[in-house]
Amino acid sequence: MLRLAWSEPRLRPRLTALFVTLVFIPVFSSVTALFYLFDNLSPSLRRVRIEKPVFVVGHARSGTTLLHRLMVTDEEHFSYFLLYELLFPSLWQKRFLRAVGTLDRVLFRSFFKNKLIAAEGETLEGARDMHDVGLFIPEEDDFVLTASCVSSTWVALFPGLPEFDVYYVDEWPEKRRRRVMRAYADGVRRQLCLSGAHKVHCSKNPSYSGRISSLIEQFPDARFVVMMRDPREAIPSLLKMLQKTWRSQGWSEARIERSIEALIANSVHTYLYPLETLAKHPETKWTVVDYRDLVSHPKATMEAVYDALDIEMASAVSSALDSQQRHARTHQSSHSYGLKEFGIDETKLKHDLRQLFDRFGWDAQPDARDTLEQRNEHG
Repeated sequence: MLRLAWSEPRLRPRLTALFVTLVFIPVFSSVTALFYLFDNLSPSLRRVRIEKPVFVVGHARSGTTLLHRLMVTDEEHFSYFLLYELLFPSLWQKRFLRAVGTLDRVLFRSFFKNKLIAAEGETLEGARDMHDVGLFIPEEDDFVLTASCVSSTWVALFPGLPEFDVYYVDEWPEKRRRRVMRAYADGVRRQLCLSGAHKVHCSKNPSYSGRISSLIEQFPDARFVVMMRDPREAIPSLLKMLQKTWRSQGWSEARIERSIEALIANSVHTYLYPLETLAKHPETKWTVVDYRDLVSHPKATMEAVYDALDIEMASAVSSALDSQQRHARTHQSSHSYGLKEFGIDETKLKHDLRQLFDRFGWDAQPDARDTLEQRNEHG
């Protein structure tokens, strides 16, 4: 990351990146490490075991966020991270913040929380059109590795692909791979200790499509949901989101284009690798969800997911699914973009993913490039 920052020709992003690498990361990582040491004094944390976690994977912009947020409405069964809990991953940090939140609610009727939500709403208004984000909204728990500099969060801030890789974890040297997975498990254990050790951790990370084997190695009883969406929609949607982010930060076009090319090559792997890897683990429970089914029939789709993963759905979840279904059908995207904008050869893409085009009938639906602006943008 430091090399990427130093080699950037444009002054503003170079100075920002140097500040992040030389000041913010050392301070943030040191504070997190210190609080992690305090956490180890907690007897309750030592008793926590991560059992049968659920991982939602798939290409970014394929509906992983929608599926995850439908699942975590089942708070009786699932534990998950809110964004602020990822920014402060220590158990004691989160306990302190929850105590502050309780005081705010009891003494001030959540006055300060509401002010914070209003302020972030104004700040994140543009970003939320592409991805609903907020301090009190469920988020990708890969963020818990931010202090270790192996989170995909840094890719959005440092367009240094393919050299700066946090995706192909299954191909990393064994020692490094296991260190990363232990660090991730440590973060999850802290969240379970806070939310309830009896619960099942529910994770959503598109970037974890490249670490399926590592997840199974770390969590032998893990369960998986693989999201599938027409790549003619999902791939350009991801590229446009990151391109917009990188340009807003002022990075050079040459660096952005190089990273875009690496992401295009990575996309085919993201579609194929989870299915190929999970097929080699017959002992692992997993299922595949078609994005179109999730949007048009969320309740029936979620019931099928629960059945496949051998989870009993709580009765209170049914009404929440009805509400989410109404939202899914009324939300419309204002964006329109396709493969040609990024120089992607549709014929080659279909050849590389022929088995999936045939399996999901993507060729039978209208051309995604012409209909994307009418389609929902979840994930």
